[in-house]
Amino acid sequence: MSRTVNVPGAQISYEVRGSGPVLAVIGHPMDGSGFAALVSKLTEHYTVVTIDPRGFGRSTIADREQDAMPEVLADDVKAVLDLVEPEPVHLFGNSGGAVIGLALVAKYPDRLRTLVAHDPPLADLLPDREQARAALHDIHDTYRAHGQGAAWGQFFEFGGFEAPPMPDGEPQEPSEEDVAAGERLFGHGLLPITLYEPDLAALRAASTRIVAAGGGASVGTFPQRAAAALAERLGTELVDFPGNHGGFDSHPEEFAQTLHKILS
Repeated sequence: MSRTVNVPGAQISYEVRGSGPVLAVIGHPMDGSGFAALVSKLTEHYTVVTIDPRGFGRSTIADREQDAMPEVLADDVKAVLDLVEPEPVHLFGNSGGAVIGLALVAKYPDRLRTLVAHDPPLADLLPDREQARAALHDIHDTYRAHGQGAAWGQFFEFGGFEAPPMPDGEPQEPSEEDVAAGERLFGHGLLPITLYEPDLAALRAASTRIVAAGGGASVGTFPQRAAAALAERLGTELVDFPGNHGGFDSHPEEFAQTLHKILS
């Protein structure tokens, strides 16, 4: 079922499928449709709630110049969860969605039962944080000076991601939706999310079980290194998930099995 909830400055769209304990799933910068393959493997065991962050997918945002502050996005997620299930729930967050999850736990320490933070791109946790911060600022500056094309190239190189394959035939112009998503990412999401400083003391004190996870096939990349650093700071073991940063799409069956084992 597709639903919406009005929050200050935005309308958040979310979908609810399956039955069982509530498991919220969120990413950033992408909407809930990116988790379709994974969700199809989870609905037998969970009531899965996929959330479109404000400004992505079907979620609207009143001011497109508003920065994507993790604390604000965490409030959006809480507004959805309060409508779906008042008791603590599980949450799986990928990439910026993992950062949103950490902000949610820090701000509302009793709202989640479990947070699985997969590949959280947090520069300040790294030993080479100054170089990482400089590289991220450079990507942002490239976007401002030369546009999305140049910024995407730097983004993939710095993050250690593989660029998506080009479709056969003549190159196609990006859709209006893709352009808008790129503007939200590079103009207003990249720096607030990657430079977010998690409140480690609050995370340690929360009742939420926090599982730091990384792509087993992407060891050494920016977000995987950050996941390992988060686990070290929290005094927990890093959990390897199948595939790389997008393993939930490339290996949905194995990915779902790993997630189910954690939550069980």
